[in-house]
Amino acid sequence: MRSEAGRPCSGMAIVPASTRLLERSAHTAFIDGDNTLYVWGGFQAGDGGDVVLPSDEIWLCDLHSGTWQRRQMEGETPPLLMGFCGSYVGGSLYVFAGYDGQTYSNQLFSVDLTQHCYSWKKVTAAKGTTPSPRSNHSCWVYGGRLVYFGGYGCKTLREARNMESSNFIVREMTWLTIGDVVLRCWGWHNEVNVFDTLGGAWSVPEMKGTPLFPGDFHASAVVGNKGYVCGGRESAELDLYCLDLDVWNWTQIEASSPLAPPGRFMHTVTLVAGQNLFVFGGLSFDGETLNDAWRFDTLAREWREVAHPHRDKPRVCHTACLGSDDDLVVFGGSSNLSIAMDTITMLRCASQTHTGDVLIVQTEPYPLLRLCEDFLGSNAQIFSPHLVRLPTKLRAKIDKRISFFSKSLLLT
Repeated sequence: MRSEAGRPCSGMAIVPASTRLLERSAHTAFIDGDNTLYVWGGFQAGDGGDVVLPSDEIWLCDLHSGTWQRRQMEGETPPLLMGFCGSYVGGSLYVFAGYDGQTYSNQLFSVDLTQHCYSWKKVTAAKGTTPSPRSNHSCWVYGGRLVYFGGYGCKTLREARNMESSNFIVREMTWLTIGDVVLRCWGWHNEVNVFDTLGGAWSVPEMKGTPLFPGDFHASAVVGNKGYVCGGRESAELDLYCLDLDVWNWTQIEASSPLAPPGRFMHTVTLVAGQNLFVFGGLSFDGETLNDAWRFDTLAREWREVAHPHRDKPRVCHTACLGSDDDLVVFGGSSNLSIAMDTITMLRCASQTHTGDVLIVQTEPYPLLRLCEDFLGSNAQIFSPHLVRLPTKLRAKIDKRISFFSKSLLLT
């Protein structure tokens, strides 16, 4: 295939999606309007330990048919990163910050996925002050803006002293020689930094209220104009906080019922059914991989545990996206990460197994058309003599569902 400029465009070749190629953890994933799952980055197991996956490729899965393809990416590709934050807005994927194995980054990269060729660009001409280097932060996408929260980052000693003790937790200190010797502090913070993708500018809004205590490996989601964040390794309870993204006011959310999920980190929280937060998996405060799912009604402020068909597939460091018909689409992650923890540090056990599975969790009743498509797709042998009589567009849909079920993408 060729780009509009006429030069050769790499990618678009459909390749066999072996389990090994897809296995990964700590990646980014999102679903666009035609129910295609995009997966970029992360790491998987290698001969000498975890290996960061290439930044010049992205995987696409048609969730109707279960067909995977790999697309090559060109341009100013990001370095091989762990702990980065990927966000999808306006047809473009943005990747901010992360750790390359030696240094922490505060670079921002973008790639327009609506073009024939996927070409990375490093954002260098942004106005405002670029945030400090960091990793393991999160992002809310709201009104064309990327609102980054928290993470593990560095401050000068003066900056750390100027911050209230509740806003920055020092974990280590290093000497850095840049002109005069500078003492740098590394730790967890609860800063909010905003990048306007339309105006190309960074800003730091003035916060009100009491934010979530700085912690690691939390999860976040947007509901309307509210940014929710929950969990983290600092608390044995699943704390839930909300930031009004119009007036920048923090509020701690108190559930109206005594039932609540146990504390966790490295989990996911996803908006489903318009006003509900869906929490899936993660690591318990005891360091064990979880297989449970919970739903929080943001209007009624009530938690309830959700039964699902994947209790035999615990997940941590996975992704969870909203698919068609309010499906929760869980991809990748580790199925058996085990961590030994104490009050000072945590040690990752060597038995971690990365996965390349797609798990579909139904969160709402399916419409009649979806039920019929799935029934025909999963019973193709019975109905195959009659499918030829269907209208062309409907037959194409059913063919995709047949392909989906034949690949056993829907794991039960």
